[in-house]
Amino acid sequence: MFHPTVARLTYRALLGRRRALILFALPTLLVVLAIAVRALANADDSTAGGILGHFALGTMVPLIGVIAGTGAMGPEIDDGSVVYLLAKPVPRSTIIFTKLFVAIGVTVTFSALPVLFAGFVLNGNSQQMAVGYAVAAAIASVAYSALFLLFGTVTRHAVVFGLVYALVWEALMGSLIPGAQTLSVQQWALAVGQRVAADGAITSEVELPVAVCLLVALTAVSTWYAGRRLKALTLAGEE
Repeated sequence: MFHPTVARLTYRALLGRRRALILFALPTLLVVLAIAVRALANADDSTAGGILGHFALGTMVPLIGVIAGTGAMGPEIDDGSVVYLLAKPVPRSTIIFTKLFVAIGVTVTFSALPVLFAGFVLNGNSQQMAVGYAVAAAIASVAYSALFLLFGTVTRHAVVFGLVYALVWEALMGSLIPGAQTLSVQQWALAVGQRVAADGAITSEVELPVAVCLLVALTAVSTWYAGRRLKALTLAGEE
């Protein structure tokens, strides 16, 4: 289910000059913001929760997911080079799982680790907040990677759809509208982080069992359908 050559090519595409600049810029901004707030305002738990919950988990993590998830497959479909990949004797499911694995690795590295570091800077991991938000970021990274990989497989406008989802649904509606929060990856991930952190340190609008089921379902269905679409693309190319 993992192909080293496909993984190497995917890493090279994701960490190319343009994408790498964005991938490094977002976590760098989070860390700089955390250092500035701690130096100027001596941040408490409430401030730390606001930065880690709203900016990091609500905006930074889904944006990194968009870059990694859509970039794992979308560019190859856009420029037609996917034909050469599909011509290799590699099962289509292996291609999808390998690209998903790479996208998850990149997203976790550029989101969960900076969140953990920023949390320690802001309040020294008081009430296990840094660890809780880092776990939530890692869990969200898996679901976002699968969802945005699917976007990259089914549409040439994957980045546009991904940005709309990340900035409008997750950052705006998913944070403010109660009904939309039930269908928010951010809230599902926060439910997991809530269990890791101290009582009351992190809150979620979704119960943990429901959140885990929805996270697993979204990841599994997105991965499965991306594989189906890749097989359909193969048949279309042969015809």
